[in-house]
Amino acid sequence: MASGVFSIVVPVFVLIGIGYTLARFNVLGKTVGEALGQYVYVIAIPVLIFKTLAVVDLAGESPYALWASYFLGVGGAWLLGTLVIRKGFGREARAGVIGGISAAFANTIMVGLPLISELYGDEGLVPILIIISVHLPVMTIVTAILMERAVALDGQGGPPNLAALLKQMAKSLITNPIVIGILCAVPWRLAGLPVEGVLAEVLNRIAATALPVALLSLGMSMVLYGIRGNTLPGLILSAIKLAIMPALVFVAGAFVFQLPPLWTAVATLTAACPTGINAYIFANRYGTGHAMSANAITVTTAAAVVTTSLWAILIGIWQSSG
Repeated sequence: MASGVFSIVVPVFVLIGIGYTLARFNVLGKTVGEALGQYVYVIAIPVLIFKTLAVVDLAGESPYALWASYFLGVGGAWLLGTLVIRKGFGREARAGVIGGISAAFANTIMVGLPLISELYGDEGLVPILIIISVHLPVMTIVTAILMERAVALDGQGGPPNLAALLKQMAKSLITNPIVIGILCAVPWRLAGLPVEGVLAEVLNRIAATALPVALLSLGMSMVLYGIRGNTLPGLILSAIKLAIMPALVFVAGAFVFQLPPLWTAVATLTAACPTGINAYIFANRYGTGHAMSANAITVTTAAAVVTTSLWAILIGIWQSSG
């Protein structure tokens, strides 16, 4: 079982490594990496999301239990990450928020989708896309609200104007390509419209490029991060992200909400994905936590080839014993 899982997981991370090597040795320039990232983010992933969600069959399952299982893990990892940075390292409130997001914001798009696709095929894409459909809006809004509150606590500004903040977030989300893909897919599915013929052929061809190009693009972007000073916080946050968060999601999915085994497996492995680059984006925006977020992104991405394989093996054992 172990060798089979590794043979499926390793190629996903080999593609990331190829992207990193191409950028590190300047075989492909920075502008190429940015262009690939834009293509994946604006075109390929939204098309993949649309073509899957537009015809998805939930087989009578409710997405709410899946969301609850996943976000219980998010909440637990976020709280623990914040406490580690605030209480353990005595950092300011803004750094605590960056610690929380670094421990809880999974790279669902660039790593999660390819990983789940390789392990579970198209059937596995359904639950991860259900998670993705709310992941970005929920995480973005919560992060923004907590960070604005933290800014006030740190004496860097007045109390946050929640109405203005939510309006700004709504405007940002409504123009996000991934959200647009979701918003287009939902009414299409509700109307019972088919995805077939020339439309299906075009969507399939574009969607087929999404996952390999996403991995290459992620690898190229990793050149920007690397390991920076003060590594201990990043290492602890990485351990929370790769071990504790997926454990919380697994327990919630398997024993609290009793999700179908496939949905539990997908939710757990999505939680086990490395830290997303959003952590560094927020750190850069608010001027704190750069090193811890960059270290968490780098360490979790490098370690995930082993940790996701171990999680897949453990989940396989659980499924076979059920």
